Amino acid sequence: MNNTSKYTRQFFPVKNPTRKWADKTYIEKAPSWCSVDLRDGNQSLIIPMSLEEKLDFFQLLVKVGFKEIEVGFPAASETEYTFLRTLIDENLIPDDVTVQVLTQSREHIIRKTFEALKGCKNAIVHLYNSTSLAQREQVFRKSKEEIIKIATDGAELFEKIAAEMGTSYRYEYSPESFTGTEPEFALEICNAVLDIWKPTPDRKAIINLPVTVELSSPHVYADQVEYMCDNLKYRDAIEVSLHPHNDRGCAVADSELGILAGADRIEGTLFGNGERTGNVDIVTLALNMYAQGVEPGLDFTCMPEITGLYERVTRMQVYDRQPYAGKLVFAAFSGSHQDAIAKGMKWREEKNCETWTVPYLPIDPGDVGRMYETDVIRINSQSGKGGIGYLLEHNFGYTLPVKMREDVGYKVKSVSDHAHAELSPEEVLQVFTDTYVNINNHIKLLDYHFTRTPEINATVSVEIDGVEKELKSTGNGRLDAVSNAIKQQLGIEFSDLTYEEHALTRGSSSKAITYVSITLSNGKKVWGAGIHDDIIASSINALFSAVNRGMEA
Repeated sequence: MNNTSKYTRQFFPVKNPTRKWADKTYIEKAPSWCSVDLRDGNQSLIIPMSLEEKLDFFQLLVKVGFKEIEVGFPAASETEYTFLRTLIDENLIPDDVTVQVLTQSREHIIRKTFEALKGCKNAIVHLYNSTSLAQREQVFRKSKEEIIKIATDGAELFEKIAAEMGTSYRYEYSPESFTGTEPEFALEICNAVLDIWKPTPDRKAIINLPVTVELSSPHVYADQVEYMCDNLKYRDAIEVSLHPHNDRGCAVADSELGILAGADRIEGTLFGNGERTGNVDIVTLALNMYAQGVEPGLDFTCMPEITGLYERVTRMQVYDRQPYAGKLVFAAFSGSHQDAIAKGMKWREEKNCETWTVPYLPIDPGDVGRMYETDVIRINSQSGKGGIGYLLEHNFGYTLPVKMREDVGYKVKSVSDHAHAELSPEEVLQVFTDTYVNINNHIKLLDYHFTRTPEINATVSVEIDGVEKELKSTGNGRLDAVSNAIKQQLGIEFSDLTYEEHALTRGSSSKAITYVSITLSNGKKVWGAGIHDDIIASSINALFSAVNRGMEA
């Protein structure tokens, strides 16, 4: 790429910025939120939403907790006008929700906008005109004074028409393309509008500072926001709002630094939908705050439902790696990640910990409606013993011995590798069961009984190649006696028998599982498992599983 000479910096940094925002470590309070999904998000769709889809989406936004929802540009089309009238006429706007509408600074458009709002209890009427140097020179070919007059004429029309119609809605003004506007000029035009509206603390105006196009790094935008917050008139009677787009992929960073710089309000969309690269993703922004202990005032506990409706009505897809909302954002395939997560979850349980500090998981997946059983530990050829062991324990109640986990892990990974596929929890369980549990493919256990004299005497009936055989021996315990019978009468050499057992905590509470390891004459350690209603039977089954597996080693 050798055409960089044709590009120049189109933004205007603040001269001698104070940068008080840089001394702040974190956001202490969530901003007020305004969803612009039904305007910005809708106008960017290949197939715009139908009336029914818009109504469904509006209800979703209300359920999530948005108190301000931009519903469109009612003077722009019959569809948007009808949508707003449907909300009002069918009394679908809750009393604590304010709808926002957008209008250009033209009298017939402003009049139609106010007419569309007849009967609406709470509304924000949003006036905008573009102020950047590029727009002034190339699009409008107007001076600064002429651009200011467009804004002030619109502000005066608001006052005039609202008085005629007897309304007292809140007003919002945006110097569109704020990021390409000289800060001093942006301040001048915003103050000129405010001087007409004369907002008060009990009827605040909104000054919106849109990142119509991202032109700079986020810290430059923060300087611009702080400059406006420090110098706007009527500061206690206005809300400073941000409307970041994502052209440089920094919309969330722009918003976070802008809030530190003094902004009170954010306009954005679910999952960042919007023109070109989209708007700021309110889901990410809000849950970033949540992850640091700040209540965002929005409810994303039913994230799968939210993503499902969003995808249905927008025909867009939530990317699998979309922060907090994507299908794979909590999934760990890497062995080291799985091991750390499993140990972190175990630590929380042991310590009865109230705070969330699990490695690799910035928030508890359960807080956004995700399932540990299917969303966190995911098994493929990259997985490790820790994750596979955690899955078997968490999903099915199998607490594998630490040393057995490695053996099981290699087996499961091999199956996934050869299949070139992820394995479901049920498939992992099937691999474990088929490989280790109650294995009798060479020596089939038929029956057993014990007597004491004073040692334990074992009599074990087995079937080998269709022929029944009785094995007898003694030992200092039942499992030791059976082990000696196998070694002495079948000539199978092994040593270092170890076992662990526990009741199964999932499924039937009456079953027990035993894990047995033996070391073969060639030094190889082999594992087997047994499941039975009786703990003695489960241990003997586990031993025969290990012996049968050892005969194939």
